[in-house]
Amino acid sequence: MRLTHLRNVTLTALLALAVVLGTSGSATAAEPAAADLTFTAGQQTVTPGSSVDLTMTFTNNQETDIWFVYQSVQPTWTTTQRKDLKYAFTACTSEGVTCSGTGTTSLGVGYAVPLAPGATRTVTLTVQVAADSGCNGNIGFYSYLYYEYNGGQATKDGLFTTPETRVACAPAAAAARS
Repeated sequence: MRLTHLRNVTLTALLALAVVLGTSGSATAAEPAAADLTFTAGQQTVTPGSSVDLTMTFTNNQETDIWFVYQSVQPTWTTTQRKDLKYAFTACTSEGVTCSGTGTTSLGVGYAVPLAPGATRTVTLTVQVAADSGCNGNIGFYSYLYYEYNGGQATKDGLFTTPETRVACAPAAAAARS
C-alpha cells in the first residue's frame, strides 16, 4: 500500500510540474508588434487592359532608428503558374522611396534612412494588366523585407503578401462593342 501511495504522489508531482512548465511559456510570450509592412489593393477585380494600385506602408515599430532596409516584391508561385496572365509594375510612387524594376513583374524597394521610431513610408505600386492578358486568374505578390536597427546591432526580416487581384474576363457585351 505504501508503494501505491508513493506512485500517486510522484505522478501528481510530475503532472503539476508539466502544467507549470507548460503555462509559463505562454505567460511570458510577448504581444505581437504592429505589422512592419501592410498592403491594400485599390480594387479586387480588374479586366485585361486596366490597372490596379497596391498601397504598401512600411512602419518602424522599433524603439530606435532604422538604418538599413532591403525589400523585394515578387509574384507569388500561383501567379507565376498562370503563363497567360500578362502584367507588370508600371509605377512606384512615394516620397523617400526609390524602386528598381518598373516595367517588370518584380521590384526592388529602397527607403531613405534613417527612419525614426513610429515613422512610416507609404508607396503606391501600379500594376498594369496587358490588354491581351489571359483572364479568370489571380495576380498576387509577396514581399521579402529585411531591416537593421539599434545602430545595426539588431535585425528583423519577414515575408508579407499582398491581397490578390482577380483578372476577370471583359463582359461579353463590352467585348462585342470593341
